[in-house]
Amino acid sequence: MRERLPCEFFLIRYVPDVVKGEFANIGVLVREAGRDDSAVVRFTRDWSRVKCMDADADIGLLEAMEGEIGARLRMAGEDAPGIKPVMEILGDTLANSVQMTEVRACLAESLPAEVEQLMKMYVEPLKVKTERKRTGRTAIAGAMRTEFERAGVWGLMRKRIAASLYTRAGDPMKIDCGYRTDLEKTSAGGVIRMFQAVSLEGDVEAAKGLAYSAPQLIEGVRRVEAARLELTAIVEPLRTVSDTEDEAMERYRFGVEAMERQEIRVVTLSDLARVAKTARMELRV
Repeated sequence: MRERLPCEFFLIRYVPDVVKGEFANIGVLVREAGRDDSAVVRFTRDWSRVKCMDADADIGLLEAMEGEIGARLRMAGEDAPGIKPVMEILGDTLANSVQMTEVRACLAESLPAEVEQLMKMYVEPLKVKTERKRTGRTAIAGAMRTEFERAGVWGLMRKRIAASLYTRAGDPMKIDCGYRTDLEKTSAGGVIRMFQAVSLEGDVEAAKGLAYSAPQLIEGVRRVEAARLELTAIVEPLRTVSDTEDEAMERYRFGVEAMERQEIRVVTLSDLARVAKTARMELRV
C-alpha cells in the first residue's frame, strides 16, 4: 500500500457578523506538513449558503480572493528574499469577514485528492436527488471552470474581467476568464485569450451582446495591453438545443454566425478539454 502523505489543512470561512459568530465554510487550504511552498487553496463554486446568510455578500470579491491567495502562495514558493511565511501572507490577504481555522492534521494519498475530499466533507452543500440539473450559461460556466481546474490553470487565470477596462467607463460586461501568452508572438506583442460562457438554449441576446462588444474589446486590448485579443465563446452543442430544423436550430445558428462575424471563436462544450490543454501548455504548468 502506498504510504500516505502527512498534511495539514485550514478551513476558510465567511463570517458576515463577527458578533453573532455565524459562518459558512467557503474553502480549504492544504499543504504538506510544515511545507508552505506546497500549499493549495480551493474555494467553493456554490455560494448559496453565503447568500442565505448575507444577501449583500460580494461574491465576485470572494471569487477573486481565491486567485489572489493562490498568486501570493506561488510567490511564497519561489523562496525569494523577504517573502513572508504563508500564514502572514493570508493574514494580509483575507478580509475581516473571511477567517481561517486553526491548523488540523490529516493523511493524504495526494494533495489534489485531499483537497477534493475536504471540500466534500466541510465545504460543499449536500446534494439532494431532487436538485435540478444546471442548464444554460450556468452549466457552461461550471463546465469551463472544471476543465481549467483539471488542467491546473484556473488559479493562474484572470476572472470576471471588466470590459470597461478596454471599452469605456460604465460598460457592465464581465468576461468570465482569460490569460496572456507570449508564446505566440504577433506584431502587437503577445496574445490575450478570453473565454465567455454563452448559452444559445433560450435566446441569443447574450451572443448579440458579445458580438456587439467584440470590436471595442479587440481594439481596447491592442491599445491597453499592446496585445492581440482572441475572444472565445463556449456554447452548447447544437444537438442539445434541437434535433430538428425548427426555430431553436435557426436561433442557434444565428447566434453562432453573429459572433463569428465579429472574429469571435466559437467552440462547444465538447472542445473544452482541448482548450484547457492548450492553456496548460501556454501557461507552462
